Amino acid sequence: METCPTKTLEAIWSMRKPAKTITINHVAKAAGVSTATISRALNQPTAVRPALRERIQKTIKKLGYIPNASARSLMLRRSGTIGMIVPTLDNAIFAQGLAAFQSQLLTSHYQLLVASSNYDPEIEAKQINNLLVRGVEGIAFFGISQQLEILQLLQHRGVPYIHIGSLNAPLGGFCSGYDNQRAIKLGVQHLIHLGHTEFGMIAGITINNDRARDRVKGSISLLKKNKILLAANRVIECPYTIEAARAGLAQLLRANPKLTAIICGNDVLALGALLEARKRGIAVPEKMSIIGFDDLELSRHLMPSLTTLHVDATAMWTEAAKHLIAQIEGAIQLPQEIKTAVNLVIRESTGKCP
Repeated sequence: METCPTKTLEAIWSMRKPAKTITINHVAKAAGVSTATISRALNQPTAVRPALRERIQKTIKKLGYIPNASARSLMLRRSGTIGMIVPTLDNAIFAQGLAAFQSQLLTSHYQLLVASSNYDPEIEAKQINNLLVRGVEGIAFFGISQQLEILQLLQHRGVPYIHIGSLNAPLGGFCSGYDNQRAIKLGVQHLIHLGHTEFGMIAGITINNDRARDRVKGSISLLKKNKILLAANRVIECPYTIEAARAGLAQLLRANPKLTAIICGNDVLALGALLEARKRGIAVPEKMSIIGFDDLELSRHLMPSLTTLHVDATAMWTEAAKHLIAQIEGAIQLPQEIKTAVNLVIRESTGKCP
């Protein structure tokens, strides 16, 4: 096949005309009104008669006009954006939550800027500063492990914010979440009722992660109340990956071969534990019971299906978005905490102690 000479390609590209930029002046001329009227129709629609507003919108659509966001922000002294910082984007629970959060923002005409921290407060502090530079009107975090200095900065600058996924925020902050210690106890109590006394736990890394830390604390507390010791060599902390969870269960069993009940910090860790148990020929739940946390969609389709703690994540993130918007728009007497429902979902991965 023949190739096109370089000069011919250059000639073709030189003949291409740049796309015409449609400005507010073009829209005003086509609609037969002033640019001030177009501006009001876009930024203060209630100040323009409905019939005229509809005519302007049709003209905008016909011409393909895109308003200048920077100019609009300067005029209104508002950016219309809200920042969200999550620990990682590599987790289905955050993807589900962000979708609900963004959906609620769109109903109030706010845009979402997302950043991640990799569970590192230093990175999170930098991301918060990045969002502030971009003029966000509010910020949402996941958890309550932020640096106090950065929270004080937000309060000093009057930037509304909210914590998601936890309660008892520092510095009197607002929360939409649940008590992680109390939540994990629902699953642990279920295992105790089934007669288990030999427990192990595969948890997330607890440093800079209040949710993982509280789930470990809650498990230890309830087991101790029932005169069951969860010794240090029976708790493995690892990243939230299937591979790490498999290695975690292998390590637990090397030190404690009689384990019959495994508490996992989330469903991803529980999936890893299930796979490792299967590889070792350990029948679940006949020889070992495993529980997770979050109730991801895949949990009900596993074989065996996973007993886990179901969190109403959609409601939690939606209510957080509503609360943050209310803060931005000056609402008063807002609730300090919005509590999210958590309940135990019993499936096939738990059974009576052998």
